Amino acid sequence: MHDIKFIRENPHAFDAGLKRRGLEGMSAHAIALDAASRAAQTATQEALARRNALAKQIGQAMAAKDMARAETLRAEVQTLKDAENDASETERPLQDLLASLPNLPTDNVPDGADENDNVVVNVWNPESVLSGAPAQAGAHLQSEKLDSRFRGNTAEESDALLPAHRHHMFTPREHFDIGPALGLDFESAQAVSGARFAYLRKGVARLSRALGAFMLDTHTERFGYDEVNPPLIVRDTTLFGTGQLPKFEEDMFKTTEGRYLISTSEISLTNLVREQILKEADLPLRFTALTPCFRSEAGAAGKDTRGLIRQHQFEKVELVSITTPEASDAEHERMTSAAEHILEALELPYRRMLLCTGDMGFSARKTYDLEVWLPGQGKYREISSCSNCGDFQARRMGARFRRSGEKAKPEFVHTLNGSGLAVGRALVAVLENYQNADGSVTIPTVLRPYMRGVEVLTP
Repeated sequence: MHDIKFIRENPHAFDAGLKRRGLEGMSAHAIALDAASRAAQTATQEALARRNALAKQIGQAMAAKDMARAETLRAEVQTLKDAENDASETERPLQDLLASLPNLPTDNVPDGADENDNVVVNVWNPESVLSGAPAQAGAHLQSEKLDSRFRGNTAEESDALLPAHRHHMFTPREHFDIGPALGLDFESAQAVSGARFAYLRKGVARLSRALGAFMLDTHTERFGYDEVNPPLIVRDTTLFGTGQLPKFEEDMFKTTEGRYLISTSEISLTNLVREQILKEADLPLRFTALTPCFRSEAGAAGKDTRGLIRQHQFEKVELVSITTPEASDAEHERMTSAAEHILEALELPYRRMLLCTGDMGFSARKTYDLEVWLPGQGKYREISSCSNCGDFQARRMGARFRRSGEKAKPEFVHTLNGSGLAVGRALVAVLENYQNADGSVTIPTVLRPYMRGVEVLTP
């Protein structure tokens, strides 16, 4: 949600921000609606004062048994009530407009139309995996420093610069080719639920559970996030708070009672602070959760129809931070680093992308995507998206904080969210990067304690 005061005081900056997101300027329209709304509020206040005066006159007329005058005054009161109801409706167009416009990008977000204009920030390659041999216990992690070939390149340009040693010594297969022999069952899910569902069975099921548990343990023990087990079904007002409604309703699964299944636990976690005034000393708040997520994938016809990449139901470890405005940029870097740590611990090649204005989410003002290398597909695929939303969601939720030792008015908090990571896509990455020529998959070293010592999944 945007601040109408900011729009009134900075109309050109507001329009410039919308233009960077491919939209027409809306400041003049918003200011006109605001003027109408404020005029209506003034009229409402005047009408209320008039109604109070009329109430006294009605009492006097009744005491004097002047019923005709009392009825005349009552009729005027009703006319004023009707006018007040009409005036209250003048605020709705402004609120609807402000709620429909996306967040404005920060100055350091690159301009662009789509994912092809995203910019490479960093590339990380563990030699143990990229040499073609799965990582062994105690393998040393090496980060490929981003040199001038990669820095600042778009995603498309950096793909053309992939090093030759990125491939296995054999031709790697995609996860949906090697997965069924290890317990990845799409056929049964098709019969039970339809397309874009899967059963995870046997070793693959345990590996998925190990990934989720490892991520939760890392984020809580190493990075200080508080673990939460949140609701999976929420109200429409909750979805409005984080920006999924009204714009993205078609992407949600709706219950017969008018509530919705969450598409990400960002929704439940961020709304933990809705309609609250927090203490500055209690910030930042950091939450994490491992939950199922549900998405209709309404706009994904024909995309990733095979495998686990794009499912109606999937698991994800989410990270959410609530902080002060001056700390949100540093918190964004910290959150992204926490997600990167998971990939590095798993020794999975990845790159960090800075999203351009045309590829950012509705509520974000700046977003980093982490893309993991999938040798079976021969490309990078998104596995995490970490966004700083500024005060955009906080305004929609009414989430504020009060500075310590000050009597100033409460300020809106800044909210951030990120995947730490998408468990299904992490499973895909492990299957493809750690596959062996015989179809077996070596378990990453850090997951073996969660696998009760199992080191290899065998077909």
